[in-house]
Amino acid sequence: MKKLLAVFLAALLCASALLACGGGGDTTTKAPESQESTKAPDASEGTTAAPETKEGESSTEKEGDLTELPRNETVYFGGLQWGVVATWNPIGVTQNNFAISAVASGSRTMMFETLYMYNFMDGSLQPLLADGDPQWSDDMSTMTVKIKEAAKWSDGTPVTATDVAKTLEVSKAIGNATATTYGAYIDKIEAVDEKTAVFHLALNDEGVPKNPLLVKDYLVGVYVCQAAWMDKVCERNNNDASAILQDKAEDVVWSGPYTRLYDNDQKVVLVRDDNYWGQDKSMWGTLPVPKYLAHALYADNAATEVAFKAGQIDVNQQFIGNVQKMWLDEKLPISTYYNDEPYGVCLGMPTGWFNMNIPVIAENVALRKAIAIAVDYPAIIKNAMTNQSPSFEAVPRSLMNPTAGEQALYDHDAVKDLQWAGNDVEGAKKLLDEAGIVDSDNDGWREYKGEKISLKAVCPNGWSDWQAAMEIVASAGKEIGVEITTLYPNADMYIPVIQDPDQKDYEIFMWSPATAAPSSPWARVMGFMSKDYVGVKNNGSGNWGQYVNDEADALLKKIPTMTDEKEIKDAYTELTKIYLTDVPSFSLMYRPAFFDAVNETIWTNYPSADDGRNIPPANCVSGYGIRALFELELAE
Repeated sequence: MKKLLAVFLAALLCASALLACGGGGDTTTKAPESQESTKAPDASEGTTAAPETKEGESSTEKEGDLTELPRNETVYFGGLQWGVVATWNPIGVTQNNFAISAVASGSRTMMFETLYMYNFMDGSLQPLLADGDPQWSDDMSTMTVKIKEAAKWSDGTPVTATDVAKTLEVSKAIGNATATTYGAYIDKIEAVDEKTAVFHLALNDEGVPKNPLLVKDYLVGVYVCQAAWMDKVCERNNNDASAILQDKAEDVVWSGPYTRLYDNDQKVVLVRDDNYWGQDKSMWGTLPVPKYLAHALYADNAATEVAFKAGQIDVNQQFIGNVQKMWLDEKLPISTYYNDEPYGVCLGMPTGWFNMNIPVIAENVALRKAIAIAVDYPAIIKNAMTNQSPSFEAVPRSLMNPTAGEQALYDHDAVKDLQWAGNDVEGAKKLLDEAGIVDSDNDGWREYKGEKISLKAVCPNGWSDWQAAMEIVASAGKEIGVEITTLYPNADMYIPVIQDPDQKDYEIFMWSPATAAPSSPWARVMGFMSKDYVGVKNNGSGNWGQYVNDEADALLKKIPTMTDEKEIKDAYTELTKIYLTDVPSFSLMYRPAFFDAVNETIWTNYPSADDGRNIPPANCVSGYGIRALFELELAE
C-alpha cells in the first residue's frame, strides 16, 4: 500500500511546504535548498573523478557554487553526516565523512571496499573484492582469500594480494583503528601471488589461534587500500604516523562505485565512477542506478526530519518517534523495512550498566536485580522507543539480540526461571528485604550498612529516548525505596567518564554493547562480561561497569575456536545463566542498528521485509545493504 502511495502522492509531496517540528536545538539556520531543480552541475556527462583543483585552491572554493544536482539522478541521505568533512583518508582517523565508515557491523562501501560485505539478516559474508569464500586451514591458523580478477582501482590497475597485505602492514606501523582492533589477532598477511592473500593468525602460548572470530570481522570491517597510494602517503609525510593519520588524502585512489565530487559546509556529494570494475559479471553485472549520492548538512535532528518529510531526503538514518504516523496520519510516501512494529531490524541493546567500583552495588546482587526487575520496560518501549522495539515478553532477555540466528544460540528453557520482563515491584521489595536492605529509619528510603542508598542514573543530554528510559529507571527506584536521581551531562563530558575504569561518578549509566557482526554474539557478550576490558583506560569496547566473573571469562576465551554447534550453544547458555544471575547490567530495550526510513517520492524499490531479496535495511550503503543502490527505480 505504501509503495502505491509513493507514486500517487509524489506530486503532492513535492509541493508541500516545510513544517515546523518539535525537538531541541537551534532550527533557525538556513533551510536546505529545494532539490526539485533539474539543473545539472558544472561537470561533464559521465564524470568519474573529482574536478581538478589547482594548487592553493580548495575544493570548496572551486565547487562552492555547485549546489544543485539533477533530482532524478541523485539519492539524498540524512543522519549520516554531521559537520564538514575532515579527510578522505581510509587509513586515517576522524574522517567525519559519510563515505567512510569501516565497521564489522557493515562498512560503507560506496568509495572504498572491503573483501566481503556483511549481511546482518542472515549473518552471511558476501564476497566483494574477494572471490569466493575464505578457506581455513584445519587448525584455523591460516585463512586464504582470493581476489577477483576483475577488481580494479580507479587508476585502472588491478587490486592485488599485495594491497591486502600492505593495508595491515601500514595500519600496524601507524597504529590506526585497524591495528588496535585486529593487530593482536593477525600476525601478518602474506601475498602468495597477485590474487592470493594468506592471513597468518596470531597464536596463544598453546599454539592455538587467539581469535578466528575477530579475523572474520576484519574481512568485512577493513577497507583494502592501494599499496602504491599508501607508499606515496607515507613518503610525503616522512613516515610520521601522526601526520599519516591526519593526511587529507584528496588524491586517494578508490575501488568502489562512487568517488568524491565535492564537499563544503553545506553538502557532501559523491559521483558515480562509470568505469567501476563491479559492473563485471563476476560482481554486480551493472552500475548502481543513482549517478550522485548527496548529503546536505543539517543543524539537528529536527531540521533533518523536516527535510525528510518534504522529500528532500530519500534515505534517512534518524530515530523518529511514532514514525508510522508519517504514512498512517500524514499520508506521506514514507516507508520502513517492516510495515508494522518494530519497523526496523533490532540489533542493538542499549543497556544500563551497574558501576562495580561502588561498594553498595558491587556487594549486593539483590540490589542490582531488584532495580532491574522493577523497571517498567513496557513503558520504555512505548514511550521512549514508540514501540520501535520488541518487548521483553516477546523476546525474553538474554545476551542475544532479537534476530532468529542469535535467539537459536541458547537454550531458552534452561534460563526461563532467571528471565524477567519488568514491573515486578513486589518481587524486588522481597529481594531487598531478604538481603537486609531495609528502611530502618522510616524515611521512605532503604539503607545499607546504616547509610541511605543514593544512586544516579546517567546518560548523555539530548539523547531523548535514553533520557526517558533513565527517568523510568529512577521511578522504579522510588517504587522499591531506593533513591535514584537522574543526571544528563553533555556527551563530550559523559563518554570520558564511562571509559575511565576507576570512575565513581555514575552508579548506573547507559551505553550500548556491540550490535551485530560476523563475530556476533561473541563480541557483544565480551562487551557485557569480559575481564579483558577491566582496568583499561579509554575503554571503548565494553564491560564499562568493571564486572569480573572468572567462569564467564574462561568460556569467552574458548568460544572463538569452538566449531561444534552444540558446544557453542551450551557455552552461550551457561553465559546467559551467569549474566541473569549476577545482573552486572540490564538491557533497557532492543534498538535498530540502522533507523532506515525512506521517502519514496523520487526513488522506489527500497529493501523491505516481504520482497524476498534478503537485502538488509542498512541505509543503502552499509554492508550488503549497498546492493539496494543497484536495484532502485525512479517513481513514475
